[in-house]
Amino acid sequence: MTRKKVKLAYITDDSARKATFKKRKKGLMKKVSELSTLCGIDACAILYSPYDSQPEVWPSPLGVQCVVTRFKKMPEMEQSKKMVNQESFLRQRVAKGNEQLKKQRKDNREKEITQVMFQSLTGKGLETLNIVDFFDLGWMIDQNLKEINKRIESLKKEAQSLAVAAAGQLIIKNGGKVPEEKPAFDTMDAIQGQQWFVDFFNPNEQMGFARDDMMLPFGDANQNAMA
Repeated sequence: MTRKKVKLAYITDDSARKATFKKRKKGLMKKVSELSTLCGIDACAILYSPYDSQPEVWPSPLGVQCVVTRFKKMPEMEQSKKMVNQESFLRQRVAKGNEQLKKQRKDNREKEITQVMFQSLTGKGLETLNIVDFFDLGWMIDQNLKEINKRIESLKKEAQSLAVAAAGQLIIKNGGKVPEEKPAFDTMDAIQGQQWFVDFFNPNEQMGFARDDMMLPFGDANQNAMA
């Protein structure tokens, strides 16, 4: 059973807040101890609370003094280089969340336009699209045409390499004599035609719609829902 997500807000109930403090304090001290032992680093913890007259420290007052002294000997710029307070920490979390939201919106828009593109191939009309939808659809079609052309060129080179290799083997089998040319089915065109047919029915695998390096021009404003 998964644990219920804790709401990060001040606990107004005194008894519940005190119980939570004691539980979390014990866990924090344990984590600091584990970090110091596993990674071989110098660490300390100092906790002030309204429930104790004296601060609680880890590992000991002398150990805390040694770590704090080393910290104070560092240049001032180095001391604050990786230091964060609650405000800066929350600001970083918000910025990270906004980036994730932007990426998710772009992914959703890509899937939406891809679906419209393939629905149009089945005869579904495009009357419900607005100007932004048409712009994104046109860009998506251009990108996929580029991918198709790249794939065709790759298949042509592959077919040419196979033809050269096959011709070389045939010459060896004939004792070094070049065989007479005979009209035959164009192997390269056959491979190209068959692969285009496969690419057409497997767009996500062959056309590269979901490639990480494909950056769509969809902005945050392009979130209009399509009927």
